[in-house]
Amino acid sequence: MGYCKKRPNKDGNPRYTAVYIDNDGLERSAGTFATFKEATQKWKDAEAKVNTGRGAHLIRGRVLFQTYAEETWLPNLAVEVKTRENYTYNLYAHLMAFFGHRRMLDIYTSDIREWLTGLKNAGVTAATRKRLKQLLSSILSTAVDDEVITGNPCLLVKTDTVPVKPLTIVTPTQFDQFHTTLPDDMSRLLVETAIETGMRWGELTELRVQDWDSDRKAFTVARAVVQVNPEFHPEGGRFFVKDYPKDGEYRIIRVADHLAAKIDAHIATHNLKKNDLLFWYSPAAKKTRRGSTQPEGKPHGRTAPNERGRTYAHGTMSAYTAGRCRCTHCRSAMVAYRSKRRAEGKDNPRMGRRWDTDGHIPNQWFREQIIRPALAKAGIPIDLRMHLLRHAHASWLLNGGADLMVVKERLGHASIMTTERYLHTIDNADETALAALDKVRQRQAVESKSTALSPRTIPSQHQPLSNEELLAQMATLQAELTRRLNAGPTS
Repeated sequence: MGYCKKRPNKDGNPRYTAVYIDNDGLERSAGTFATFKEATQKWKDAEAKVNTGRGAHLIRGRVLFQTYAEETWLPNLAVEVKTRENYTYNLYAHLMAFFGHRRMLDIYTSDIREWLTGLKNAGVTAATRKRLKQLLSSILSTAVDDEVITGNPCLLVKTDTVPVKPLTIVTPTQFDQFHTTLPDDMSRLLVETAIETGMRWGELTELRVQDWDSDRKAFTVARAVVQVNPEFHPEGGRFFVKDYPKDGEYRIIRVADHLAAKIDAHIATHNLKKNDLLFWYSPAAKKTRRGSTQPEGKPHGRTAPNERGRTYAHGTMSAYTAGRCRCTHCRSAMVAYRSKRRAEGKDNPRMGRRWDTDGHIPNQWFREQIIRPALAKAGIPIDLRMHLLRHAHASWLLNGGADLMVVKERLGHASIMTTERYLHTIDNADETALAALDKVRQRQAVESKSTALSPRTIPSQHQPLSNEELLAQMATLQAELTRRLNAGPTS
């Protein structure tokens, strides 16, 4: 049973400490108060919480947020390697500075709103703020489960609405222009496989010969690779191979005959073995910079006067530095000068970036060295990323009349609701809807007896459908309407 402990303050006036007994039979303080009555009520309240199993937070909740996150939450976090890396980065980049010094039981909804406002004022996007709040909520929810705090204050805080931007869809014409400007056969085959299968980058770059069935002309998506900081890799590497794709479901993706033939030829040409990567990191040889090709002694004229009114002969160091000329001749003179100094060991130029890889293709390298130069050469006004090819694959399938459930399985989506977002990319969706409405209003016959839907296709009123089944039926009808309107009027 608890009690009050009388003690004088610095002025000699009495103060009363409320002492209660915790679950382990140990005495704990519930605070010190000015009156005996107030202290008595506090130790009684504390013991009441202990008796109902809610008193542990009075002690555990005093732990600092940083201590709890580092010593309890992070070490016991059951997530994938890449997710752990992202959580750790965001924790130290955005949460620790604000919450790290606070006790867990002292984090209130007002603190969280203040933190979110600070992020907004710093230019952090609504989508990122939402993710960061979810991270904080995950930590606090775990603390509730651990009886460190009694409730999660994040649940009472709302974030700004995240605007949903329309998907950027690459057209077939744009893809063909881009595809022809890729530098080599393997990059062209990799990109073509991406657009033909809709695979994620991690699934695509982990494809091995054993995943290709030449007879069925199909890939088995059984693994995925992620690029991580070596600090988070179990063996200190850069690429971590997961023995399952996203959402943990294997899937089989068939490809067209023309692509199957190219894949077979690629395997044969490079004599690839069963466990070899189908696409691998293959950096191009670095080009050697050359100096001026102009004959020595041939004059190139003089520069325009600088701020002092002086001119300099083109193709000289003086023209490049004092004259600030950047013509071909002056730039070549600077290149030759620097090359000479490097050859004499007088300069230590910065080394080019070294990509640490086990054969897997680094995403950033492929983007910078393959994708961007090809886009610039093709003149396509789209910042094309490999994931956009996955979007294009889904959109093209739906535009061609493919069933929504087929697209879902091909992309490996866990829910059809994810696949549904591609419906708005159908080119003639509005025209299809207007034509259907016009036909209904004019009471025209939409289907003939020969093409009427069978009873098994039309759901019975006595057989309620799930959301996914209903969406699948809607997608089937949408695809059929699209096909018929594209076919034009029948005679």
